[in-house]
Amino acid sequence: MFDDYVEHVAAPGRSHAAVSLPQVQYEGFEPSPYADEERAEGLGISYPADVTIPTTPLFELGRVQYTLPAPLLSLAVSSDILSMGLANNIIVQIELSRSEQVVKIALPLKPTEFTIHKLFLDPSGRHLIITSSQGENWYLYRGWKKPKPLKSFKLVVESVAWNKAALLSSSHSTSTREILIGTKNGTIYEAIIDAEEDFFKSHERYLQPVYTLPERQPVTGLKFDSFPPSDPRKTLVVVTTPTRIYQFVGIPDRRSDEGGRVFSALFASYRDSAPKISELPGNVDHSELHTFNANADQAHSLPRYLGWMTGPGIYHGSLNFESGSDDLIDGAQLLPYPAVMSSPSPSPTRRTHAPINFPLSIALTEFHFILLYQDRVVGVSNLNEHDYDLSLLDVYQKPNEEVRGITADPVRKTYWVYTDQSLFELVITNEHRDVWKILLDKGKYDAALQYAKVASQRDHVMGAQARAFFDDGRYFQAAQAYAQCSVSFEEVTLKFLDAGERDALRSYLVSRLERTRKIDLSQRMMLATWLVEFYLSKCNELDDLIASESVSHDVDNLQAERSILEDDLRQFFQTYKANLDPRTVYELIHDHGRTDFYLHFATVMGDLKRVVEHWIMEEEWLKAIDSDLGLYYRFGPVLIRHAPKETVDSWLRQQSLDPLSLVPALLQLQHVPRDPLSPNQAIRYLNHVIFEQGNTSPTIHNLIITFYATSPSHSSPSSPPIHPEDDGPLLRFLSSAPSDPLTGRPYYDLDYALRLCKQAGRTQPCVHIYSKMGLYECSVDLALQKGDLELAKINADMPEDDDQLRKKLWLKIAKYVVQDKQDIKMAMRFLENTDLIKIEDILPFFPDFVVIDDFKDEICTALEGYSAHIDVLKAEMDEATRNAEAIKQDIAALQKRFITIDATEKCSVCSNALFTRQFYVFPCQHTFHADCLIGLTKEYLPAHALRRILALQNELIKSSQKGSLERGAIANPSLIPSAPASRQANTQRTLLSANFGIGQNGHRAANSLGRNILSAGDRLRDLIIPDALASVVTAPVGWIPGIGAGAKRAGGEKDAEKIEKMRKELEDVLSASCPLCESVVAGLDKPFVQAGDVDASWVL
Repeated sequence: MFDDYVEHVAAPGRSHAAVSLPQVQYEGFEPSPYADEERAEGLGISYPADVTIPTTPLFELGRVQYTLPAPLLSLAVSSDILSMGLANNIIVQIELSRSEQVVKIALPLKPTEFTIHKLFLDPSGRHLIITSSQGENWYLYRGWKKPKPLKSFKLVVESVAWNKAALLSSSHSTSTREILIGTKNGTIYEAIIDAEEDFFKSHERYLQPVYTLPERQPVTGLKFDSFPPSDPRKTLVVVTTPTRIYQFVGIPDRRSDEGGRVFSALFASYRDSAPKISELPGNVDHSELHTFNANADQAHSLPRYLGWMTGPGIYHGSLNFESGSDDLIDGAQLLPYPAVMSSPSPSPTRRTHAPINFPLSIALTEFHFILLYQDRVVGVSNLNEHDYDLSLLDVYQKPNEEVRGITADPVRKTYWVYTDQSLFELVITNEHRDVWKILLDKGKYDAALQYAKVASQRDHVMGAQARAFFDDGRYFQAAQAYAQCSVSFEEVTLKFLDAGERDALRSYLVSRLERTRKIDLSQRMMLATWLVEFYLSKCNELDDLIASESVSHDVDNLQAERSILEDDLRQFFQTYKANLDPRTVYELIHDHGRTDFYLHFATVMGDLKRVVEHWIMEEEWLKAIDSDLGLYYRFGPVLIRHAPKETVDSWLRQQSLDPLSLVPALLQLQHVPRDPLSPNQAIRYLNHVIFEQGNTSPTIHNLIITFYATSPSHSSPSSPPIHPEDDGPLLRFLSSAPSDPLTGRPYYDLDYALRLCKQAGRTQPCVHIYSKMGLYECSVDLALQKGDLELAKINADMPEDDDQLRKKLWLKIAKYVVQDKQDIKMAMRFLENTDLIKIEDILPFFPDFVVIDDFKDEICTALEGYSAHIDVLKAEMDEATRNAEAIKQDIAALQKRFITIDATEKCSVCSNALFTRQFYVFPCQHTFHADCLIGLTKEYLPAHALRRILALQNELIKSSQKGSLERGAIANPSLIPSAPASRQANTQRTLLSANFGIGQNGHRAANSLGRNILSAGDRLRDLIIPDALASVVTAPVGWIPGIGAGAKRAGGEKDAEKIEKMRKELEDVLSASCPLCESVVAGLDKPFVQAGDVDASWVL
C-alpha cells in the first residue's frame, strides 16, 4: 500500500550481502533430519566470531511521497481508508488500495472558527467524526461530497469507542449503531449516528450521557467489547484518564443488533458501587489506550491484550474474558519507558542532548510496543521488554517540522507516523522472527515451538525442553522431547542409563524408532531388538514383584501394569515384525522363559510350524490342531492318532485340503484299536470327501473300501467271525458310491475291492462286486456256495437284457435247490419266482427214484398251460393264412388297374411324344419311355438291386443271342400300331443324369460311362445299358429272337417261361415306384451340380 509513494531508506552501513551459514556437524545414532533443510537467520547456534549473520530489520520507516497542501493536524486509518485533517480545514481521504485517487473535502468553516482537534474513523472506514477544540463536531460518511454538522454534539470529544461487531458484520449499514463518546470534562455519552437521509430526523439519532467520572478528568481512552462472541451476554467497557483506568463489566439492556440504548443499565449498576479502578499517578495531562486483536478483521473477535500509555510507563496485560470477576486485565504489568537520548538536531529549537522519557504516542503490534518520540521511533518487546531504535526521524525531518503522532489501522495491521509536514509508513517484516528465542529464554517451550518456523529452530527448542524435563526429573517427557531433537543417540541413552530410568529409555527408543526412516534397516532392527529385550526384562521384573508382594501387599496395580506392558509388547511385535530378526528374538524370548510371547511372536511372524511343534511337544493336541494348510499334511499323522475326532473336525472346516495328501495320516487309523461304539473317523472324513465334495480319485475310493473291509478287531486270531450284518456299511457304500458318468463304472478298482473282500471273508460284498463286474455266474455261484439263496436270486435277475443268461442263472439256482437242498416242494415253489424256467427244465435235476406225487399237480398245470399255448398258436396260424389269401387277391386286382392319358402326353424325362415307343404310367401321373425309366431308375436304386438288374440283363441278353440268325428279319417291333416300323440307329435320347437334371445333347450310354466312379454302386450303374435292357423288357415272348413261333425247337417252351419270369422280375424292380417321386427323397443330400459337370445355367 502506498508503494508508489513510500521511499524506504536503509540504515547506513547495513549490508545485505548473503553469507552462508556454517554446516553444523551432528554426531550420534543417525544423521540429523534437518541436514537438508534451509537454515534461517537468528538461530540460537554458536557461530565463529568472524562470521557475520545478516539480519533483516523487523521494522522499516519510509516516507510517503505525498505533499500536504497544509499542515497536518490529525490522522486516522482503518480498513485501508486513510483520512487526514489539515490546518486549512480540508479533509483528505485516500483509499490505499487505489492510492492514485485522492479525495479532498473542505469544511465550510474558517480556521479561526473551527480548529480540527482529532479525527475518529470507525473500523469499517465508513464513518468519520471530525472534532474541534471549540466543541463543534462534524460527521462525514464515506462517499459524501461534504460533511454534516452534529448539532447536538456540543462538546470536546477526546475518545470514541466504536461498535466493531456491528460495523464489520454489515457492509451496507449506514448506521454507526451504539457508540460511546468520551469528552474532555470526564463525561461518557452513548450515541447513534446514521448517514441515511431522513427529513424528520437528524443524523445524530440520539446522544445521552451514561456516566461521569468522579475526578472529571478527560476521557483519553475508551473501548468496549461484548463477550462471548458467539452469544454476547456481557460487555466490558475500559475507560482511561491521564492517571486512571476503569473497568465496567455488566449486562447491556438489550442486544446491540436490535438498536437502541444499551449501556444505560450497565453504567447504572455502578452508581452505588465503584468500578474496578487502577491508578498510576503522574504529571502528564494526556494518555492513550490501545488494544491488539490478531483477528480484528473478523466482526466477532475479541482483543488479546491492551496497553495504556501513562506517565510512569506502559501499563499492559492480557484480557481474560473468561474471568468471573470484574477485573478482566490478567497479568497486568508496568513497563517503564526506555531511556532515550535526544540526538543533535540542526533545528534551532532542538539543540539539546538530554534524555527523553515520555513518548508522544504509542501503537501496539503483536509482540511490540511502538513508541514515538520527537526524533525517533523506538520498539519495545512486550515479551522481554528489550528496546531498540527502529529509526531516527532526524534523517527524514525537515527544518521546523513537528512530530504529531502515530496511528494504526487495526484491521489491516498497518502503522503510520505523521508530522505536520510529512507522512511515514512503518512497515513490519517478520516480526515473529526472534519470538521463539525470547520464549525459549523464558522457559515457555510450547509457545516457542509455535513460533519456530524452521526445523533447526524447532530442534533447538526441543533440545532445551528435553534438558529441562530431564533436570526436573520428568523423564518420560524428556524422552519424548529427546526423540524429536537431534541430540545424539549415545548421549541420550547414557543419560537415562546413568539415571537408572529404563522405562523412560524404553519410551525414548519407541519414539526414536517411530521417527527412524524405513530405509535405515539396520538402525531400525537394532532399536527394535533392544526394545524387545527391555519389554521382556520389565515383564520378568513385574512378575518377580507380584510373586514377592502377593502375600503382604495388594498387587492389583502391578498386575494391571503387567497386563498393559504385555499388550504393548504384543502390539509392538505386530507393528515392527518386519524390523525384527526372528532367530534373535526367539533366542531372547527363550532366554527370558516367556512361552506366551514365544508363541505370539511365532504366530505374528507366520511361523505356525514352530507353534504346532511346541504344542505337540507339550502334548496339547487340541491347541495344535488348527494351523496352516501345509502343516495339516505334516503333523496330520501325529494329531489323528491322539485326537482323531478333533483332527477330522478341523479337516472338515478346511475345504481346500487335498485328501490325497492326507492319506498317510488316515492310514494311521487302520490298525489303531478303537472303541467299537465310536465311529471310524477316517471313514467319516472319506465319506464327506466323496459324497459332499464330490471327490473322484480312485485312491480315495479304494481307501474307504479298505477301511470298510478291514477292521482291527478282526486282525487277531481270537477275533469273532464276521457276521453278515457287519457287511452293511460296506454294502451301502458299494451300492451308493458315485460312478463315472461316461463309463458307468464306479471310481474304485473293482478287482482291488474284490480281492480285499475275499481276503476279509466278506461274501455279500464279493457277490455285489461280481455283479458290478458283469460276472453274474460267479456272483450266483458264490452266493450259492455260501448258502445265501436270496442273494443268488437277486443276482440272477440282474442281467435284464439277456434272457438266456438269466435262464442259465436260474437253472443253477434250481439245480442247487433240487440236488443240494433235496427239497422237491421248495423246488416247486421256486418255479413261482420266475417265468423263465418251467418244470420240464428242472426235471433232469430230480433223482431217478422220486415220487411223482410231490410234483403231480405242477406237471398237470404245466400240461394245461402247454395245451392253451398250442391253441393260441393254431389261431394265429389260421389268421396268418387268411391274411395271405387277402393279399394275393389284392395283388391280382392290381394287375387289372388302368389309367386314361391324353394322346399328346409327353415323356417326363425326354419330353418327346409318349406314344412313339413302349412307355410306363404311374399313379402319380408321371409317364416315362421304357429306356428313359431304366436310365432314371438306376440312379437311386441301392447296390443289391443294381446287382440283381445287372444279372437279369446278362441272362436276357444271352438268351437273345441264341436267335441271332433271324435278327436281321426282326427289326425292333413296337407294340404301338401307329409307331414307325423301324427306328434310326443314330437316334439319340437324353437320360436324367445323377443329379436329376436333363441334358439336351448328351449320349445315352457313352456319356454315362465314367461319370461316377467314386463308389461300387456307381460302377454298377455304368454297366447297365438302358437301350439294350429296354428292348428285352418290352419285347413280347414271341418276338424275342430265337424263341419266336418260327424258331421253336425242342425245349423252347421251357426257355420262354424262364425268360418271361426274368422279364417280369426285371419289370417289377424297375417299376416298383415312380423314380421322380422317389428321387426327391433320395437326392436330398446331393448337390445340384456334381463334381466334374459343367453347368452354365447358373451363370448370370
